[in-house]
Amino acid sequence: MKLYYMPGACSLSPHIALREAGVKFDLVKVDGKTKKTEAGADFNAVNPKSYVPALELDNGRVLTEGAAIVQYIADKNPNANLAPAAGSDARYDLLEWLTFISSEIHKGTGALFNPQLPADWKKVVLDKLAQRYDHLNKHLEKNQFVLGKDFSVADAYLFTVVNWANFVGIDLGKWPALKAYQERVAARPAVQAALKAEGLLKAAA
Repeated sequence: MKLYYMPGACSLSPHIALREAGVKFDLVKVDGKTKKTEAGADFNAVNPKSYVPALELDNGRVLTEGAAIVQYIADKNPNANLAPAAGSDARYDLLEWLTFISSEIHKGTGALFNPQLPADWKKVVLDKLAQRYDHLNKHLEKNQFVLGKDFSVADAYLFTVVNWANFVGIDLGKWPALKAYQERVAARPAVQAALKAEGLLKAAA
């Protein structure tokens, strides 16, 4: 398998999931401006949507959209316990959380990277994100991970997009349970390995 990624982008979520699952895969770095891989290939030929992540399977099929990719990884590696069984009530809890993270956290935070975002609209986005962080903080006061006591692909996704707060001027100290959660997930060996592989952490001397 090949995972097409940009360092620190939402592709970090399936990257973490792949490492948590313990499967073999290749990383292919994509330049966000040129849409070229490090080898000079046209990424748009892989994913016409022109954004990461994209997971190229061994049979040549390409999966896109992070929420779909992480569920594929979980379902193909059930022993890793990264998602509840398909059809179970808990699986629909996972779907609910993945949808919430995608629509309410990912899109809102991502918009703040746009330097042309008008100041008044930026305030609207920040106010809405604060409400969503309030919800997350309350949930994480009682739960170690998104689905309770067990790490899942929802945590790989939430960790990735909440981590962007550090780059858009949001102080997570206002939400202590959420901040502690970020630190807890960041300490996982698979997460550390993913961050190092993407050049987001310096390797230990």
